[in-house]
Amino acid sequence: MDPNLKKVFLITGRPGIGKSTLIRRISETLRRRGYRIGGILTAEIREGGVRVGFEITDLESGRKGVLAHVRQREGPRIGKYRVNLEDLDSIGVQSIRKSLERADVIFIDEVGPMELKSKKFFEAFMEAVRSDKPVVATIHHSLKRRLPSTLKPVSEVELIEINFMNREEITDRILGAVEKLLKNQPTE
Repeated sequence: MDPNLKKVFLITGRPGIGKSTLIRRISETLRRRGYRIGGILTAEIREGGVRVGFEITDLESGRKGVLAHVRQREGPRIGKYRVNLEDLDSIGVQSIRKSLERADVIFIDEVGPMELKSKKFFEAFMEAVRSDKPVVATIHHSLKRRLPSTLKPVSEVELIEINFMNREEITDRILGAVEKLLKNQPTE
């Protein structure tokens, strides 16, 4: 592998298959193993068993915000949700940029239609991809053909589609690959 390129793992799959769970599991395992992790995780916001939005969490600080919500008054509309660009930029973008300075591995959950409503988010994502750090990201299934080809000129990319049968195997495979990359990086 060209030392100027780094590995970007793009995890995709149908909604509800466990992409966020997989990325959470990988980030927690790497943290327990002593690696500095950074980036963002998303999770559903539910009220009375009904999904009403999504929250965004900074992996390093634990700071949370609302990514999108049915009662969000401003911001671009995606289906029944409005995207909260203020929290996406102040938590999501800042978290990715902090990770470029302080983390060993950058996690981005998710790159999808909501997140791509922020130009700043896409710019921060591209900065992470161009960096020398491993990036583990989930991508919306609608982007699985377009996004990897956009990234290939700037980094080595592996697109991984998960399903119920391969989730455990993929978790172990990504963990092994990321740790191998980290062990082969020059020390600062």
